[in-house]
Amino acid sequence: MKIYFLGTGTSQGIPVIGSQHPVCLSNDIRDKRLRVSVWISDEKHSVVVDCGPDFRQQMLQSGCARIDALLFTHEHADHTAGLDDIRPFNFQQGPMPVYAEQRVLNNLQKRFDYIFETENRYPGAPSVNAHEIQVDQRFAVGNWEIQPIRVYHGNLPVLGFRIDDFAYLTDVKTIESDEIEKLKGVKVLVVNALREEPHATHFNLQEALDFVTLIQPEKTYLTHISHHMGFHAEREKQLPENVFLAFDNLEITL
Repeated sequence: MKIYFLGTGTSQGIPVIGSQHPVCLSNDIRDKRLRVSVWISDEKHSVVVDCGPDFRQQMLQSGCARIDALLFTHEHADHTAGLDDIRPFNFQQGPMPVYAEQRVLNNLQKRFDYIFETENRYPGAPSVNAHEIQVDQRFAVGNWEIQPIRVYHGNLPVLGFRIDDFAYLTDVKTIESDEIEKLKGVKVLVVNALREEPHATHFNLQEALDFVTLIQPEKTYLTHISHHMGFHAEREKQLPENVFLAFDNLEITL
């Protein structure tokens, strides 16, 4: 299984528009972060989690030419705003299978009504096959069995996903003990760490590291990173063994 980090930034990305923050002015490519998303693949499967406003750029940079399923964690714009750019995939492979909770599907249908329209569709409009995720039920994409994980982004319920020994969680602030059990035994964990200072709806760095200690994966990659985390090169040196800052276009193999 290959995990390709399409984007590792927070909702504004890095650099932030108009910012003079030193990280936003950095020349280190690892400090330039598109909105958060990940591509998971093997010889038979190709799945992308979230489809933010940088989706087109991410597809071109990564060379992703096929998506068997698009999974949504939640409805916020930095995770969904690129949905219109699935059109090239539609032309090649037909309607895009999308998986999300019903609340999220309802939100997408409201915002992208022309995609979900069944009558008098605009020629060339994107098309989807929508599948509702039930948080207590695993679902299949090809031969993969995907386990939804309930986490909370402040008060908003969102989803993480486990596929075999890999788990991906973003926009997490809290998680219940029964959902933690679903993560036991993962070898590679991806989890959000926004910055060092506390935040109302995201793990800060210490909360993410405490979570890693609880789960005890073999390796952890931090994502959904703000410029307030500091320079990649400096922060990476301060992390515990086997905990790493992810960066855009990083590819790992599990």
